[in-house]
Amino acid sequence: MGESAPAPERPALVLASASPRRRELLARLGVTPDRVLATDIDESPLKGELPRGHAVRLAAEKARAAATQAPGAIVLAGDTVVGAGRRILPKAEDEATARDCLALLSGRRHRVYSAIAVITPDGTLREALSETVVRFKRLTPDEIDGYIAGGEWHGKAGGYAIQGSAEGFCAWLAGSHSGVVGLPLYETRRLLLAAGVKLA
Repeated sequence: MGESAPAPERPALVLASASPRRRELLARLGVTPDRVLATDIDESPLKGELPRGHAVRLAAEKARAAATQAPGAIVLAGDTVVGAGRRILPKAEDEATARDCLALLSGRRHRVYSAIAVITPDGTLREALSETVVRFKRLTPDEIDGYIAGGEWHGKAGGYAIQGSAEGFCAWLAGSHSGVVGLPLYETRRLLLAAGVKLA
């Protein structure tokens, strides 16, 4: 009998994000990316752009940027945006911004949009969006001071990280907890399966 043909090599999976949180969340699905590729795109909102559309656009742009650097791969990208009404809250890079975000979110509902984009080797783009409603308790000045001192806010959309001590501020949440962290697992699993990625 002749030798059987070798199994075709599967495409590499590229995660277009340097975020350790996204790698940790992917691991919950039994997935380890073959390559991590941080993208450098302009994340400034367009004039009149709303939080939902901003998240979707950036996820797709990150995926496309990574796909040009990794031809033949399956590329996964994501973007998470905190919205207060029509307002897009920034990623907090300094204490003043983090304080402003926490003061705005104190005692009120906000929405977290976590968009996912997957590009397959043939160039097909698949997208999904998770929308989660979060309500914070009314924060005291001491609570804000304590959170700022802890440093978890740095680089986080809306000035907080739900996976840290800020979860203690969350009175309730409706939607995807993993989406608020940065990678909605239900939507991610669905897109990866559609792209032909085998999950554990």
